[in-house]
Amino acid sequence: MERWPNDDEMLIIGIAGGSGSGKTTVASAVVEGLDSSDVAIIQHDSYYRDHPDLSLEQRSELNFDHPDAFETELLVDHLRALRKNDPIDKPQYDFATHRRLPETVRVDPCKVVVVEGILVLVEPELRDRFDLKIFVDTDADIRFIRRMQRDVKDRGRSVESVTSQYLETVRPMHLRFVEGSKRYADLIMPEGYSEPGVGTVISMVRSHLDGD
Repeated sequence: MERWPNDDEMLIIGIAGGSGSGKTTVASAVVEGLDSSDVAIIQHDSYYRDHPDLSLEQRSELNFDHPDAFETELLVDHLRALRKNDPIDKPQYDFATHRRLPETVRVDPCKVVVVEGILVLVEPELRDRFDLKIFVDTDADIRFIRRMQRDVKDRGRSVESVTSQYLETVRPMHLRFVEGSKRYADLIMPEGYSEPGVGTVISMVRSHLDGD
């Protein structure tokens, strides 16, 4: 953590970790623990690039775990706009069709913005936007089981497709990009979600909000 913003400045927190690590749970727990309407959460997944020129079959074969799969430059622009007290229109992504939806979600400037995603600590320009960087570190077998349960239940995938994607892209990209990015973290939560870890983050943010 290179700097802590002034009391009147926006605080931007980046939460990274492998697919199924529990980073979304951590992000939600931080937001809930703050009990404040002046907090926004942004998922890096919302910024997947759209490929309207490809068929559903072709889109399903894309490598969604590589940094190039994301329009990170748009997210960087959006964080810059929020920091300048300008609202943004956050994209929405449909995981069933692998397409960006035409509707966007308005996000107004607020005191705290939480950004979560597997690769948010990988890209230097995005990483430099964060005042606090967190990595949720979870064993590979737990991450795989969670991903399997989520993709089958919530995204309509088959066991075979989830397994194939994990072996072909998720695991290799995790080892190539995600795992090494934790060296940039100010705080690492071992074994995934951690109440003491979340409590520490909440205390730090509350102190900032209260001007202590």
